[in-house]
Parts: sequence; structure tokens; C-alpha cells
Amino acid sequence: MKAARDEADKWRAVVREGKDAIKERERQRPEAEQNLHILSDIAHDAFESRKAELKGDDKAGRWFPPLELHVLPKLEKMSVSQIDQSGIRDTLAPILQEKADTARKAMNRLSICLRHAAALGLNVDLRATDKAKALLGKQLHTVKNFPAMNWRNVPAFYQSLDGSSVCELVLRLLILTAVRSFPLRHLRLSQINGNIWTIPAEAMKGRVGATSDFRAPLSQEA
Repeated sequence: MKAARDEADKWRAVVREGKDAIKERERQRPEAEQNLHILSDIAHDAFESRKAELKGDDKAGRWFPPLELHVLPKLEKMSVSQIDQSGIRDTLAPILQEKADTARKAMNRLSICLRHAAALGLNVDLRATDKAKALLGKQLHTVKNFPAMNWRNVPAFYQSLDGSSVCELVLRLLILTAVRSFPLRHLRLSQINGNIWTIPAEAMKGRVGATSDFRAPLSQEA
């Protein structure tokens, strides 16, 4: 009974303020519903909606792990409407220096999730990730790429691969064809016809949405 009286008093106060109680109740209902949308659900929904844009529908599993490993453990139960720059900063600060590239990817994925939530009509701060970057400041860690092998050393290195494992055989084929690792990891015999390996367009880097396949000639050794 007390709860009912309190509810009645609440709406009488709304009327005294000159507001329409029915319209005010309808306005507050979406806000209450928005609070039920937690980041974990939004993240998975955002991922499913983007899979078609990713290579091999992301069967290699590269898109979701930065979120799953470094963001969701701390923020997954939080409503997307409550996510702000401070929470993002506190979540990613521990990995910023040692895993700068991973932190960048996690921030990017989180930004996509927030935009996805906004597209669903939820009340989110679309600039939260940008403000979090400002709070985090510049990274001290310098990203270093692995140096390429001098081409003069490649023949000797190739000979050192005796083919005793699948990894060595794959590395040999990579050297012989000069393709990237993704098409090799997803190579199917049905893609090979005679001495031509036809690589599907979606398996080539930077060719999302392309319609023409890539044909790689194969030597007898390959």
C-alpha cells in the first residue's frame, strides 16, 4: 500500500509542476528500458551485425577478442548509457603502455559498440572514447615492427625448412607464392586448378567488397 501511495504522490507532484503525467510517464519509460541494455549484449549484437564486412565472417577471430579480453571483464554488466570516459580510461590504462596496439583496437571496437547502441536509439555518449583518449594521453611505448629478412638470406632459410611439420610446409608455400598468411591459412584444394591458385576476393587484404578474385601462379615446387 505504501508503494502505491508513493507512486500516486509522485505523479501528483508531476501534475502540480504543470506537466502531463501520461506523457511524462511515456518519456521516462524508454529511459528505464535503455538502462537494461548492458555493454555485453550490445557488443555481441554489434559484432554479429558487422561479421559480413569482415574477412571470412571473422572466422579467424580477430575482431572480438580485444573487447572480450580487455573491456568486457570490467564493463560488460554496465548499461551503455552509463559508460563514460573515466570508466574507459580506468579499463584500458593498465595495457596502454605494454599493449598499445591492443588498447587501440579495444578502443576502436568500443567506439563501434557505442555507435551501434546509438543506432538502436539508446542514449549514449558517442564522444566517450575520444574523451578517454584525451585522459589517457600519449603512449610511451613505441611500436616496433619485425624487420624483414634480407632477400639474399631467403634461399638458405628456405633450404633449412625440411618440411617436417605443417608449419614449415606452409612457410615454404608462403615464400614460393609471396601471398599473405590469411589466404594460406584458409587454402582449399578446390581453389587450385593446374598451376593457378585462385584466391577469393574477400580473402585479400583491403579488398572487402571486391568482386574479382586474385590468381597466383604456382611453380612446380609450389
